Amino acid sequence: MLRSLLEDGPATATGLAGRLGLTPAGIRRHLDALAADGQVVAGERSPYGPGPRRGRGRPARVYAVTEAGRAPFPHAYDDLAANVLRYLAANGGPGAVEDFARTQVAALEARYREVVSAAAPGREAAALAAALRADGYAASSEPAPAARGEQLCQHHCPVAHVAAEFPQLCEAETEAFSRLLGRPVQRLATIGHGDHVCTTFVPARPAPSERTAS
Repeated sequence: MLRSLLEDGPATATGLAGRLGLTPAGIRRHLDALAADGQVVAGERSPYGPGPRRGRGRPARVYAVTEAGRAPFPHAYDDLAANVLRYLAANGGPGAVEDFARTQVAALEARYREVVSAAAPGREAAALAAALRADGYAASSEPAPAARGEQLCQHHCPVAHVAAEFPQLCEAETEAFSRLLGRPVQRLATIGHGDHVCTTFVPARPAPSERTAS
């Protein structure tokens, strides 16, 4: 259940039961146990984007993985990276951490560029999500609610603990996404900031008629 919530995103007990082929009642018992251990947290809406419209009555509880729940999953070089960045911040002069972050992201960007460039028109965000998923980010893409475009969601961040202290890593990654997708993107939420999902809004490309008009 933790892996499903991590990789596929927050869900209600009914939605999680459908994913795993179990009964909602059985799922709720397990979720209650995970919540008691502090590995999941329940809210009344998804932490990224509004959910489907519901009728009257109490909203369904939506479960998401907490920091404790993410702990058993791989986290890359947390302690060493944090120490290196602290040293740079203290001794490297203005912009040293930003320069380091951009250098790190450059390697990722170079590996993903061929994959994204080969994607069919309109499928660039999905191709980027697949590349991120292969690198352990548990990423997905989906239509953005109430907006023209997509949401690129990363349900796991291998460097979340470091990014919490050094958001420059997230900023450099966002800049790389913009270059890879060929349009400005907007980071809406990050795990490093305490959100349950890293969410990036990717606006749709203008239609040819719109580009001509402008």
